[in-house]
Amino acid sequence: MRTIDKTISVSSQISPADLAGLADAGFTVIVNNRPDDEEPGQPSGDAIRAAAETLGLAYHAIPVTHAGFSMPQVEAMRAAMERADGPVFAYCRSGTRSTNLWALAEASRGADPALLIAKAAHAGYDLNGLRPMLGTLAGKA
Repeated sequence: MRTIDKTISVSSQISPADLAGLADAGFTVIVNNRPDDEEPGQPSGDAIRAAAETLGLAYHAIPVTHAGFSMPQVEAMRAAMERADGPVFAYCRSGTRSTNLWALAEASRGADPALLIAKAAHAGYDLNGLRPMLGTLAGKA
């Protein structure tokens, strides 16, 4: 798990068994940015959803494929972040897609692209390739 800031942490694939620990750590929302069947043996989104809901965690599936990001995905992530009543935990295969989508969503809310890039870098993710898109979304292109 890598913490980007106090509102969000990201990681690689989780299992239903991981959710109790995430709830104990104070997370209130789980965001799945991974499509089902991307890799053999990965837990299904439905299995993660069921475990999350059993623990009282909100769950959002916003899968991102190799096709890249779309505005509906950015808007869904933004909505998930805005509705969260505590820290959000997002996952994908490596945490990269989750970090990218978080940054795009935050830029769409007007966040400074340089700050988003710095936060991601502190967590080990390089968003410099997204700088133009972040600037456009933030209205700072």
